[in-house]
Amino acid sequence: MFSHVLHAGYRRFLVRGRTNEEWLAGLRGPDRDRVIGDLRAVIVRGLKVTFAGRVRGLDETAEDLAQDALIRVMGNLDSFRGESRFTTWAQRIAVRVAYTELRRRRWRDVSLHEVVERHEGGRQPDALADRGPSPERETSRKMMAETLRGFIVEELTERQRGAMVAVMFEGMPLEEAARRMQTNRNALYKLLHDARKKLKRRIEAEGLSAKEMLEALGDG
Repeated sequence: MFSHVLHAGYRRFLVRGRTNEEWLAGLRGPDRDRVIGDLRAVIVRGLKVTFAGRVRGLDETAEDLAQDALIRVMGNLDSFRGESRFTTWAQRIAVRVAYTELRRRRWRDVSLHEVVERHEGGRQPDALADRGPSPERETSRKMMAETLRGFIVEELTERQRGAMVAVMFEGMPLEEAARRMQTNRNALYKLLHDARKKLKRRIEAEGLSAKEMLEALGDG
């Protein structure tokens, strides 16, 4: 028992004590598997701290997310420029990968049709939600939401409408929306760009502020 504790403590000392150069050399050297295991442990601990209280089944989820993060880190070793500690750099990558994957999982069992129906049923878009608004501002935002909803229905094609609602209003990741629509990221981006242009023309034709409305859609 004592030897096991001593060994674990020594491993933690090695992880904390490695320089950037030692990490890189280890991940590329003959002892690569052991060093990857050490880095995985660092990433798992960091993910647990970052997402504590926000993700169910965090222990299992952190282990799962760490694997995807390790693949990304290993594929980007040549881009590390030594401007921070290697473990800090790796953790930043891991957190970005984790956020992307958690957002994707959030939408895994939600159909695009369901998202559009919920929006057309009158739910205020998340993009227009305001934290603690005044009554006057809340009324203004509700009117803006209703106006935009009408323009979206009248001006956009069914495909443009689905993409706009899913990505711009509901926050579905671009990659996930593209997968649901059986297209790719670039094609979906072009679809959204064309949809925003249509909306902008309609808003301006009605004598309204295109800047104010489209800023709410992330087009400012």
